[in-house]
Amino acid sequence: MQKKPINCWMRVRMRRYRWYSIMKFNRLTLDNCHTATGIVLIIDVLRAFSTAAYAFSRGAKQIHLVSGVQEALDLKAQLPNAKAMGEVGGLPPEGFDFGNSPTRILEHDLTGITLVQRTGAGTQGAVRCVNAEVMLATSFVVAQGTMDYVHKLNPNEITFVITGGFGNDEDVACADFLENQFTGAALSPMKGQETEAQEYIRRVYASRDALEHMPDHPQFPKADLDYCSRINAFNFALPIMRKNGQLIMRPVKVRDVV
Repeated sequence: MQKKPINCWMRVRMRRYRWYSIMKFNRLTLDNCHTATGIVLIIDVLRAFSTAAYAFSRGAKQIHLVSGVQEALDLKAQLPNAKAMGEVGGLPPEGFDFGNSPTRILEHDLTGITLVQRTGAGTQGAVRCVNAEVMLATSFVVAQGTMDYVHKLNPNEITFVITGGFGNDEDVACADFLENQFTGAALSPMKGQETEAQEYIRRVYASRDALEHMPDHPQFPKADLDYCSRINAFNFALPIMRKNGQLIMRPVKVRDVV
């Protein structure tokens, strides 16, 4: 049976950063990301840092990243106007207000809400990167914003944290995509130039975690794959800041980047 073609969704033309051709790139996983220093891009495509971006698009004020379920619930109780979001084994734990699905988070008005996010991959990466100077929550939907933010810092080295592990290809695909962009292999959504972008998106759909998504599943809707593979859906970056012992993420738009 012939495979159904995958639509290519890209918001804007990618900028070229050819001066990054001599940049050093490192790749780590959750097992060794505690060694990462400097600028660290923590990648979780399916689905934590895609869902976080969509939550901000629905008005969320900020997101606190934590490691444990009880930690999330305790922090939710302490913070004003807060709700818990995330998963254990892909499903929202008892007491959580939202799961880890962008499809589902888009159903809610989150204006002014502070979210506390706990997931098995993405937030674990943020918590474990204890030696990073700069951390950015990274996924396809904030690709350009992430690159613009990094560009402003003028680095010579970047570390990617593949939170899903090297055997789960959607996060590796995102790292490949970003590395190619930084070294000048820019993509464009213009007609006739979508093939390469489609290949990255195809890797998301073919990844191990993608197989769990089904059209009618309440927590693993098939539509999540579409939302998570929308390259440049948003024009902001998601830097993670340390404040009073907490990890706090807010969207930041980077303007006037040449």
